[in-house]
Amino acid sequence: MTKGPILIDLSDDPAPNPAEAPPVPDHLPGQIPEPRAMQQAAALVTARPSRLARWFWGLLGALLSTLITIAAWEFATSLIASNPLLGWFVTALFAGLLLTLLIIALRELAAFARLKRIDTLHHEAATSLAQDDIKAARAVTAKLDRLYADRPALRLARETLKTRTDEQFDAATILSLAESELLGPLDKQATAHVEAAARQVATVTAIVPLALADVFAALTANIRMIRRIAEVYGGRSGTLGSLRLVRAVLTHLVATGAVAVGDDMIGSLAGGGLLSKLSRRFGEGVVNGALTARVGVAAIEVCRPLPFGKGRRPSVSALVGRALTGLFGSGKEKPASD
Repeated sequence: MTKGPILIDLSDDPAPNPAEAPPVPDHLPGQIPEPRAMQQAAALVTARPSRLARWFWGLLGALLSTLITIAAWEFATSLIASNPLLGWFVTALFAGLLLTLLIIALRELAAFARLKRIDTLHHEAATSLAQDDIKAARAVTAKLDRLYADRPALRLARETLKTRTDEQFDAATILSLAESELLGPLDKQATAHVEAAARQVATVTAIVPLALADVFAALTANIRMIRRIAEVYGGRSGTLGSLRLVRAVLTHLVATGAVAVGDDMIGSLAGGGLLSKLSRRFGEGVVNGALTARVGVAAIEVCRPLPFGKGRRPSVSALVGRALTGLFGSGKEKPASD
């Protein structure tokens, strides 16, 4: 009588070897990777601290600035008493620092004024278009001409606009003419910045495996892109103005759910045959690049002094297609138009 289990081989085939098992795929075919870098970057920018936290940081900043000012003043006066020449030299350095800070503050205020000017012009153009107000439309084109008066590259376009504006007899045609003559070259510059930023974010996400490196790259690339877009349209923004623009753009995108990947455009771009051949990191890079392009289009809409006319709004899928062609594939697969 035998003790223990009896193993009976019912097959002549050799037992499977675990070493020969195929690797587990990074993602399922057709599954869209989550754009964690863009989502985390948007969360960092749009997160609002609590009222208690704002009071804490505000009071801490006021206290530290007061203590630093008193310490600097006492140091300068004591140094003047002990060594007048050196004391006055240090006092001059402090005065130069305060003057520099004042100039920076004035530049920030001027940047906010420029952004406000473009925002007001955008609102006036939309109102004149909705009401078909010819007089208001001509006033908008005049303000637009003054806005770009210091740009030599637009001199011929401004002259053409002045000549042809008097020949038009409805607000839509006047604003369309201004859009094609003045903003056409600027739109090309802005979309070039969007494509460059989308390409950079996609490349860093796909290649750099370090944790939080893709989040930092996405955040810095989007801030730089939005600032350059503002400069293209005349809203040269300072540091605080750039942060305000970034917050406004990303807050709008988060509120509308545009940093999600469940729509048709992202699905057709990232969920089809392209990403089925790539790893999860490359797929995530494509999706992050697509969302960066979407942020860029939203930034153009915010910074542009005129609303987009019919058929003039840049296509996000077309921007992504141009930005990522040849980066992750042969470029034969064209994304669907949004």
